Amino acid sequence: MNTNRYLPDTNRVSVLTAIVLLAFALTRLISTTAYTVGFQAFGRVIRFDLDLRLLIIILASGLTASGMDWLLRSHPMLAGKRTIEHWFVPMLTSLVLGVPFYLLPDGPLWWVAFGAGSILLVLVFWAEYVVASPGDTSYPLAMVVLIVISFALYLILALALRNANIRLFLQAPALFIATFFVCLRTLHLRLGGRRELAWSAGIALIGIQLAAGLHYWAISPVRYGMFLLGLLYALVSLTASLLEGISLRRAVFEPSVMLILVWSAGIWFG
Repeated sequence: MNTNRYLPDTNRVSVLTAIVLLAFALTRLISTTAYTVGFQAFGRVIRFDLDLRLLIIILASGLTASGMDWLLRSHPMLAGKRTIEHWFVPMLTSLVLGVPFYLLPDGPLWWVAFGAGSILLVLVFWAEYVVASPGDTSYPLAMVVLIVISFALYLILALALRNANIRLFLQAPALFIATFFVCLRTLHLRLGGRRELAWSAGIALIGIQLAAGLHYWAISPVRYGMFLLGLLYALVSLTASLLEGISLRRAVFEPSVMLILVWSAGIWFG
């Protein structure tokens, strides 16, 4: 099989990473005051609080997605092709990194998270660039990196949301979107480029149902996150195996073992 090796332009990666990190740094400079926004609809006044720091994090995720597209435009294998499937993990990375940047207090821990986040962003940009070419010699490694990072980001998000004690109606959409993106990208990589929107949405719905049930239990954030992570991995792995044509008896073994191990780890460490 013909192989190749393409690496992203270091100048573009540097510029993109710096811009995203600058957006995160701005969250420490902006006032923490929340602004009340209201409007009238059907004779009733609806008000909600708008935090500019959260708005910056959301905008930074959109910037990361558009920046990933800009980076991939230099790839020789993607001339005139769509790159939307390569946006999900970078966008999720930016969103999830923004949560600890928003919640952590000023101090050494915030700077440690900032440095680790910059390394993670560069790693995601590299991996997404490499997997754009299935014949790349680094493709298997890049695929594993993206899948591992996706599940790790999901766990971090679940831990952060639980630790922040955010209300369920705000948690559910965030977890649904994260679950959907992780499922869609993982299945896309494992199945050789197939977009399984329906399966991803179905797994996301199951995930938020478990999250809703666990929300009212008095369990630690670690146990909460590990329970959600175990179910997510098991469902994605089982779905991928079934779509690859593996029999149900064989396909269910590995996800079941991993589900037991992850849930056991959550109970032990939680």
